Parts: sequence; C-alpha cells; structure tokens
Amino acid sequence: MSEYTAVIGLETHIQLNTRTKAFCSCKADSWNEPPNSSICPVCTGQPGALPSPNAEMIHKAVLLCLAVHAEVNQVSFFDRKNYLYADMPGGYQVTQNDQPIGLGGYLDVEMDNGRMVRVRIDNLHMEEDAGKTRNENGIRLIDFNRSGIPLVEMVTKPDLHSADEAAAYLIRLRRLIRWIGVSEGNMEKAQLRCDANVSVAPAGSGKPGRKCEIKNINSIDAVRKAIVSEIERQTRELEAGHEVEQWTIEWDNDARELRKMRSKENAVDYRFFREPNLMPVVLSQEQIEAWHEELPELPWVRKQRFITDYKLPVYDAGILTTERDLSDYFEETLNFYGGDPKRVSNWMMNEILRLVNESGTSASGLNIRPRDLAEIIQMVDSGTITAAVGKDLIDLVQQSGKAPSRIAAEKNLTVVSDEGIIRGICEKVVSSNPKEAEAFRAGKETLLGWFTGQVMRETKGKADAKLVGKILKSMLTGR
Repeated sequence: MSEYTAVIGLETHIQLNTRTKAFCSCKADSWNEPPNSSICPVCTGQPGALPSPNAEMIHKAVLLCLAVHAEVNQVSFFDRKNYLYADMPGGYQVTQNDQPIGLGGYLDVEMDNGRMVRVRIDNLHMEEDAGKTRNENGIRLIDFNRSGIPLVEMVTKPDLHSADEAAAYLIRLRRLIRWIGVSEGNMEKAQLRCDANVSVAPAGSGKPGRKCEIKNINSIDAVRKAIVSEIERQTRELEAGHEVEQWTIEWDNDARELRKMRSKENAVDYRFFREPNLMPVVLSQEQIEAWHEELPELPWVRKQRFITDYKLPVYDAGILTTERDLSDYFEETLNFYGGDPKRVSNWMMNEILRLVNESGTSASGLNIRPRDLAEIIQMVDSGTITAAVGKDLIDLVQQSGKAPSRIAAEKNLTVVSDEGIIRGICEKVVSSNPKEAEAFRAGKETLLGWFTGQVMRETKGKADAKLVGKILKSMLTGR
C-alpha cells in the first residue's frame, strides 16, 4: 500500500433545517410522516407547476458559506440537471452549476495526533433532494416526501489521502453545521450524506489516478469502511497491471462490500441549462455582512478561548465545545457562579453530561438551569450541603424543576454540623465495629476513611465530613 497514494474528494449533501421545502410550501421535516403525505404539484414535478425559492434556504446556505470562509456570490443561478431516475419526478433536479451560491473556502480538520489537515472547498451549491425508493415484496415503491427538500452540496478539493482523514472531515463538518444551526446533521435520517471520489496512483507519479465515485454513504463508519475497500480494490487492479475503470459505486452497508452501479456520468451527460422558472438569487453586500454578524463564535475558536481565558485543560475545553448549547450552558453557569472555571467544568463533565446522556436531550433541554447548577456548587463551597448531597440535589432539581435551596429546605438536606449529634453517631459506628476499630489501632489507618463512610451513610451524606473525621480520629486514638 505504501507504493501507492490515495487521493480523495468528498461531496457532502447537507439537509438544511428549514420549515418548508426548497421551492414549495410543503413541510420539509417529514421523517415520521406517512409516505407521500407531504407533497404538492411543485415537488412532484407536475406540468405547469411553478416553483418559488425558499428565503430561509438561501439564508442558511449563506451562513454555511461564511462559516467555511467561502466567497458568497452576490448573483447566483438555479439550473436544471437532467437525468431520468424513478425518484426524480420531473426528469431533472433543480440545482446550481456554473454560478453557485459559494466558491472557495476551507475547513481545517484536526486529527487524533494533533496534525491539522486543511481541506479546501471547491464550491457550495443549493439544490433540491430527490424522493426515496425501496423494494417491498418484489415491488418498487416510491415516497416523494423527500422530493424538494433543500440541500447544500459542499464539494471539496482532492485534499484528503486516507479514510481516517475523510471521516475526521465529516465529523468536523457535522459539528460545524449543528453549531451554526443550519442543519441537524443526523446521518441516520439522511440529513447528512456523502459521496466519495477516490483515486489511487503510484506514489510520486505526480498524476492522480482515474477516480471512482462511491454514492450516498450514510454513516461515518460506512465512509471509513467504503473508502478503505475502494483504495484496496484500486490498488489490486494497479498491481495486476489493469487500468482502473471510471465507475459509480454503491456501498452495501449490510454486506460490507462495494457494488458497481453504472459507468460514471460526466457533466455533459446532465445537459445543464438555466432553470427558466426561477429568477437569479441576488444578494447585496449589506445583506451578506448582516448575515455574517449572525454567525456565532465557531467551536474551535471557543475551545481555544476556554483554554486561554479560563485555563481549562485541553480535554475539558474539547468536551465542553462539542455542542453549542453545552458550551453556552457552561459559560452561563460560570457567570452565575463567579468562581473557578475548572470547578464548574468538573460538575458539568460529571453531572450535566450524565443527565444529557440519560435524558437523551441537549443541555438546553434540561430542567436544571445554569442558575441552579451555580447555586448548588456555591452551596457545596460554603459547606451548606455536602458534595454527595449536591449530586443528589442535581437529580431532584431535574425531576421537579424547583430551585435547589427550596428543595434543600423541604427535604432537610443541609449539612449536619452539630458536634453532639455527630459524636453520638460516631460512637454508635465505632462500638458496632470493634474488629475494624482494633485494626485501626494496630496501624491500619486507612480504616479512618471506612469509618467516615459509615457515619456519612448513617446521616445520608449530610454530616460535616471534616468534623466527622476529626471526632473519629480522636475517638479511635484516644487523643
């Protein structure tokens, strides 16, 4: 394999999370809708139906262009791409060809070893999706709910050279589109799909090989496996002295194998021409600049700020900036708390992420709000409650939505610091465990922690741990 070099370019289809379809008023999010229930004459290609462009689609497409440093064309056109597929009802797809919404740009991808790979963007263009076909009992069924859903296709330069780099690029892109709010990026729901153009040539030849396109890969894992398989296939062909034929290939995820679909089409096969029923998209520089102001701080920029300004470890900063609302939650909590950022990070990483995983929602969807978390940390810091009670209190706030201080008062969760009460409990625990007490006196001093745990259990975690340790040590040593 080291005698050959792989060159990979990706074409990603990003479903924009608009309310309606690209050129009609049908509902765009129809994932759970009955087949063919979200359709109209426009998105099913009926003769005489006139499309109208979705302003929200254009807005979100421009935001994505700006996020990847692309040049936004102030004038762009829609075109017809002609091909006859069963799930393309009009016999053509409305897309953008020679004058798309965005040109150029790049996305920097960080690999696991810290190496940065700059992936240049060739173009970003808006287009409509096709329908969906499936075979059932020997009959081919077509669902046009997806037909007309707005997409941005983002085409890279051939800057990737391994399956791992391609997978890392997709992970980075998915994180970006979710962060800026233009797409949910759920590959299981086909909101992010990928075609991979793969070629293999002898190392050092200076010329790319003949590329083959792997179509509509629907998961990061499948992208990695499909590209590895195609690189291995082309390498075997070259080693056998054969020329690689230019094919369009399908990845069968169940069989974990590639299947040839058809010979690769060229642009001339699609007979592109201007869409006669749609006007050009014309944007003023003022509008583009206004939309640029809407872009949030990007995740990798925020990660570096967390490291620099808050002195968070790289690992913490990386986790807290995986999702935008988790990152916002952290900063809002820190503003209410006003103390050590690392302290807030610890509670976020251990408790808030646990709730997010258990509930299956985002941080912004939790009942416990940043103000509540800050109050709980402050109560632990002040000694009003113990850390163990604080963790329980997080669950109680999540379940009820009540303020932490109110729950602590109602359930009497505040720290027991009455020395007489604690001494009595300590005496009970020591007298009930004479063997452990004797072992401690014989030199097994680690048992002090065990005795402390027994007292904390008796008080349901409410006893002042420092006072408990002091009393137990005095009681066990006789000093």
